[in-house]
Amino acid sequence: MNNLYLKSFIRCKRKAWLDYRGNKSYEIWSPHQSIEIVNRYKNFHKLCEGDLYTGKKACQKGTSGVIGLKVKSKLIKNINAEIHPQLLKKVSGKSKWGKYKYIPVVYKLGYRTTKEHLFDLAFCSILLEPFQESKIEKGIVLSNYSNHINIEKIDLNHRLRKKVSNLYLDLNEYLKGSIPEITKERKKCMICSWQKFCDAEAKSNGYLTEIDGIGSKTALLLQQNGISNIKELAAAKKNVLGDKLFQFKEEKFEKASKFINQSKSYLSGKPIKLYEKENLFNLLSKKDSGFFIFDIESNPDEKHDFLYGFLKINNLFENIEDDFYDPILNLNKNGKKSQQEIFQKLTSKEEWPVLHYGETEKIVILNLARQINLDSKQIEILKSRFVDLHLMIRRSWILPIKNYSLKTVAGWMGFKWKQKNVSGSKALYWWIQYKITSNDIFLKKIIMYNRDDCLATLHIAKWLIKNNKKIN
Repeated sequence: MNNLYLKSFIRCKRKAWLDYRGNKSYEIWSPHQSIEIVNRYKNFHKLCEGDLYTGKKACQKGTSGVIGLKVKSKLIKNINAEIHPQLLKKVSGKSKWGKYKYIPVVYKLGYRTTKEHLFDLAFCSILLEPFQESKIEKGIVLSNYSNHINIEKIDLNHRLRKKVSNLYLDLNEYLKGSIPEITKERKKCMICSWQKFCDAEAKSNGYLTEIDGIGSKTALLLQQNGISNIKELAAAKKNVLGDKLFQFKEEKFEKASKFINQSKSYLSGKPIKLYEKENLFNLLSKKDSGFFIFDIESNPDEKHDFLYGFLKINNLFENIEDDFYDPILNLNKNGKKSQQEIFQKLTSKEEWPVLHYGETEKIVILNLARQINLDSKQIEILKSRFVDLHLMIRRSWILPIKNYSLKTVAGWMGFKWKQKNVSGSKALYWWIQYKITSNDIFLKKIIMYNRDDCLATLHIAKWLIKNNKKIN
């Protein structure tokens, strides 16, 4: 067992067990993990000013950074342990190699330093000390915001080491037993390589967290009130359930109705139409005239939107040709040329609405409008043109699905992406690969994916209109 299993155990006990004992044929490639590995190496290379080498020989030579090292040892109760430190950084001191020593470094995506980072550093330090014959007092959590490296020094004290040692004992016992239950914090599953495996089990067992809007806290509250699965939730009475959902305050009966209907739809496989007399007005009034469909690909860590995709639609139900799609690339962050192209596109048909899925696209364009100093009246007119199909779906339908992402909704409606197992994370991975290699094949993949996202948005618009019924 090694520190990689320990990291998984901190995040999800089931993941650690599956990583160690699971059938690897059920595991899927995670672009998020690959993105982290690429970013990690790039930042380690920068931290060590290029003096970055692999293995024990690098330690003996005294290079600034060491990666790819494995260290094995015995822990308390004579348990075998192994570490794969992300990076060892050379610092002043004394070790078996001379007048220097190494301390462990971990890389983090995002802003939060978690137990996962702290325990990884502490566990690595426990095995590194006898390996290099030197005491380790500090570790480093490395991050990068707007291309600026941030170094956070962590005190690897006795208390932290004791916690991680006890946790490693717990891990050892868990891995001997049967597979743990699915975590109640299902949001963590979004970037896990075992997601599809666990999703299949959760669906077959009718777990409450399969219902849109129900997280671990709400699921626990329902269970405490005698509702343990989706079938029991679907059979609940609105008024009775509403009284139990006290954490939602004045929205408790509205939430109760939503959860019950979502459960009924999920079990039956049939959508439920909601009463919302104005939610389709903008779409219906423009269905025979032109509009744009708009979708963005971005790198959130660098706050860089690298592709703005526009689909030009003269009539909602016309056949779509390749030249109707216009990808506007923003290869260099804050590129003025791409901004000009975007607003030339939007002003070429000022009366056309802009269909999009989710709030991101609208926010981005309005921010760009402020950057080029459009006045408040122009911004309000631009703002009124945006039609959010995600919001429209939410207000008008309950669908028999787990969530209301573009992939899930359009997929349920029958749309298929040309490339398999695609996602925003995979597009970001391709973008990172393009930045490293300058190989246009990655740009082509991103553009094809973005075009399909635009077409998926169009597919949802068509479904909404085809399935709309007038409600008096």
